[in-house]
Amino acid sequence: MDKKVTANIESTEDLPLAPVLDAVAKAVPDRLALVFRDRRFTFAEFNDRSWRFANALLSQGITIQTLRKELKNWQSGQDHVAILMYNCSEYLECLVGCFKARAVSININYRYVAEEFRYILTNADTKAIIYHARFAPLVSEVLPDIPKQKLLVQISDESGNALLPGAIEYETLLASYSPDNPRLSYSADDLHILYTGGTTGMPKGVLWRQGDFLAAHLGGKRRDKSTINCVEEFVGAAQKSKGFGILPATPFMHGIGQLASLRAWTRGDYVIIPNVTASFDPADMLSRAQKEKVAILTIAGDAFARPILEEMDRCHYALESLKYIITSGTMLSDALKARLMEMLPHITIIDAIGATETGPSVEKTTTDRNSAFKKEFRISEHSVVFKPDMSGFLEPGHEGLGWFAIRKHVPLGYLGDPEKTAETFPVFENTRYSITGDRVRLVGEDLIEFYGRDSMTINSGGEKIFVEEVERAILEHEEITDAVVSSRPSERWGSEVVALVSTKAGKSISIHSILEEAGKHIARYKLPKAFAFVEAIPRGANGKADYKQAKKIAGDDTLTVNVN
Repeated sequence: MDKKVTANIESTEDLPLAPVLDAVAKAVPDRLALVFRDRRFTFAEFNDRSWRFANALLSQGITIQTLRKELKNWQSGQDHVAILMYNCSEYLECLVGCFKARAVSININYRYVAEEFRYILTNADTKAIIYHARFAPLVSEVLPDIPKQKLLVQISDESGNALLPGAIEYETLLASYSPDNPRLSYSADDLHILYTGGTTGMPKGVLWRQGDFLAAHLGGKRRDKSTINCVEEFVGAAQKSKGFGILPATPFMHGIGQLASLRAWTRGDYVIIPNVTASFDPADMLSRAQKEKVAILTIAGDAFARPILEEMDRCHYALESLKYIITSGTMLSDALKARLMEMLPHITIIDAIGATETGPSVEKTTTDRNSAFKKEFRISEHSVVFKPDMSGFLEPGHEGLGWFAIRKHVPLGYLGDPEKTAETFPVFENTRYSITGDRVRLVGEDLIEFYGRDSMTINSGGEKIFVEEVERAILEHEEITDAVVSSRPSERWGSEVVALVSTKAGKSISIHSILEEAGKHIARYKLPKAFAFVEAIPRGANGKADYKQAKKIAGDDTLTVNVN
């Protein structure tokens, strides 16, 4: 290993990502690192390409500008790079390249319409946009309304869209820059930002110190739970690894897919990307898992598990190499979990539940059909349950519900939002916590039961949907006077969005017209699956919507009109 790698780390208390990933790549250069369609990259090749991208950013001055010690928890001192792509090898090259340039990638949901895309670019104050050619029209639409970007990079795809004026083609960019390490001085305080819709209203960027992100979620702890603070320790583990195949089925635009890929590379494992990336194709995914002998498959709840089971019923796949299915972001239903265990009795299923603000923080492990119906989740050593009034902590076995929270290795805050930062990441007795709004019961020393989240967020098909955002979009329709959004159970999506609307003088309007107008302001996946036309929206005396009553109405099939 190049001994100079450890010399350019500012602190040894914990580690930044770039030196770890670079050192592992140099330790196992000829090992397979990434597979996408007909392209196969060794660690050396991937390292080379990500360094070229990093040097391209550095040539434009896109890097760190202000040290962490001079900033508040909701501030970033690094330049931000927007990534607007479907899953592909280039996405991961850019992600790692940003780490190496001491810039910060900004994950953009490719389902966003112009209004949402414009908001993210402005909120993050991006300095560069890297995008698939199919999104060139969207990029072109918002460019006049945002600060001038230092770099526009277009990745060729099947769309055939022409290069935008001022943009450079991705492969041309890489060929123009050196793969040499510029020997920057890295810090564990360097950021990794993940944008989330979550409980925050409009999407917000969650600021993770790389040292915390690595320790909490990328294998940066030893068996005794102490933090690994030595690059050579990662290198040694990677050299001993046989190199397992990891297939993230979820989009890289969400934290789950990024986490799975980065964790694989810290251990010397390789990542497989399905061929079909614009949507989830279970046949394609299972075929890739079979061909590449995948050991770990990461998904997001029933929205992925159900079509996987349907495809396995239709066609046989040889998945003897598969050892784990990890679902993150949303848990699997008991019935689907039991069915997976019947189809693949040799696997272990892990429900890794958490949020962008915590990462996977609790787990439930299923090793056979009977254990699929366990209700308790195992929590980490840094998990606590606050009393309802936040005055202290509940003891194991307490019958009441409390607020689930994580301490140590938690995010700094929300980009540009001191109020929301203080609310979600409060300091209690000199320790910072992450509190996402989950109500739980602490049934044992390290076991909890989930009772749901108080915040008005709908998780539909693995996507978080904030109800007020949908309400605002619906109210753009000129004939609608009031609206409230709720949800109801869905066999396909887990939960589906239902809108209660009232119109001018009870006027009859078409659902199509509502969807057409709302679709100009929010992504299609956020649009309601059903509507209830009511005379008056249930509201309290203070004018606030009565969401409890709205949910009752949303669950009454006689009052809803199904959209699909």
